[in-house]
Amino acid sequence: MRRYDPRATMRILAAASCIVWPAIGQGRTVVDMAGQSVTAPDHPARIADLWFAHNAVTIMLGAAGRIAVTNDLPTTRPWMYRVAPDLYRAAGVAGAVPNVEMLRHAGVDVAFVSSGSPALEPMRRIGLPVVQAGFTNEASLRRAVALTAEVLGDPRAHEIAGRYVAKLDAMRDRVAAAVADIPEGHRPRVLHIQSLVPLKIDGTHTIIDDWITQAGGRNAADIPGGMHPVSVEQIAAWDPDIIILGGDAGVFDPAAVQWAGLRAVRAGRIYRNPAGVFPWDRYGIEYPLQLLWTARILYPDRFAMVGMKEETIRFYKDFFGYDLSSSDAARILAAKGPGSAP
Repeated sequence: MRRYDPRATMRILAAASCIVWPAIGQGRTVVDMAGQSVTAPDHPARIADLWFAHNAVTIMLGAAGRIAVTNDLPTTRPWMYRVAPDLYRAAGVAGAVPNVEMLRHAGVDVAFVSSGSPALEPMRRIGLPVVQAGFTNEASLRRAVALTAEVLGDPRAHEIAGRYVAKLDAMRDRVAAAVADIPEGHRPRVLHIQSLVPLKIDGTHTIIDDWITQAGGRNAADIPGGMHPVSVEQIAAWDPDIIILGGDAGVFDPAAVQWAGLRAVRAGRIYRNPAGVFPWDRYGIEYPLQLLWTARILYPDRFAMVGMKEETIRFYKDFFGYDLSSSDAARILAAKGPGSAP
C-alpha cells in the first residue's frame, strides 16, 4: 500500500472544493466508534468500505452486494472474494484517500473508515456521511458489529449481528470453562510475531493479547501495542514457550542460529496462524475461530475432541452463507489461499 502523502490529500481537497454531496434526506443519526454523531441514510445502498478489516463485517452482515468501493483487493484477500464474489463489481482503491470523483461516480451514499483515517476529513468536507468503525480489541469488535448493523438499517443485519455476539459469548464461555482451573503461573507464555522482516511483535493492549489471554495463555511480550519493532535479543530474553506466526509473517527457519536456542523452537511449538476472509489474528471477524484454535494449540489434550475444519466449515456457513469444502477449510487453517478457481 502506498505511503500516506499529506500533499496528495491537499490536492484532493482542492479538486473537491466545488463538489457538494447530494443531501441524504431525513436519515438517521448514529454515534460512531470515535464518539462522533453521523447522519447516515436510512438504508444505504452504495457503500465505500475503506478499512481492510471492516469489509468482512459488512460481508458477514449480508451487505456484500452494497459495497461499491473497497480497499480490499482480490490479490491480497482471495478468500474474501471467494466468499463474496459481489466484490468483483466494486471499484478497488489502493491509496489512503480515495478520489472524490470516483466515489461520486460509484454513487456512494455512506463510507466506513478506520478510526482517525486520513480519508475522514476529505470526505466529510464534501458532505459524504463517514462512519469511523475501527476496532482494536474484542470489546470494540462487538461494538463495531452492532454499529455496522445500525448503519445498514435492515432486520437481517441486526439478526446476524445478534447471532454473532451469541456465538462469541458461547465460544468465550466454552474456552474459559476448559482452562479455568489452570493457575496463572502454569499458563504458557505466547509470543505473536506479526512480521519476521522487519521483526515485529504484538504486545499488550491489543486484540492479539485478548485472544492469547482468553485462550488460557500469557503474552510473552510485556510491551504495549501492536506491530512493535523488536530485536532478536529481546525475543531471546522473553524466551516464549510458544510462538505464533502471522499468516503472512514470512518464512521462519527454526534451524537458523538466532532462533535455534529458543524454548519454543526446541519444543517444536511454532505455529502459523490461520487466515481466511481476513487474517484471523488481526481484527478478523473470525475471532471466535481464532480463540478456539489458540486454545487447542495451547492445550491440545483439553481440546483433543475439537475438529477445527468442522468448526471452520460451520462458521462459514452460519455467518458468510458459504459452503466451505473440507480441503478449503484445511487451506485456511494453513494460511493458504484458495487452491482453484471457484
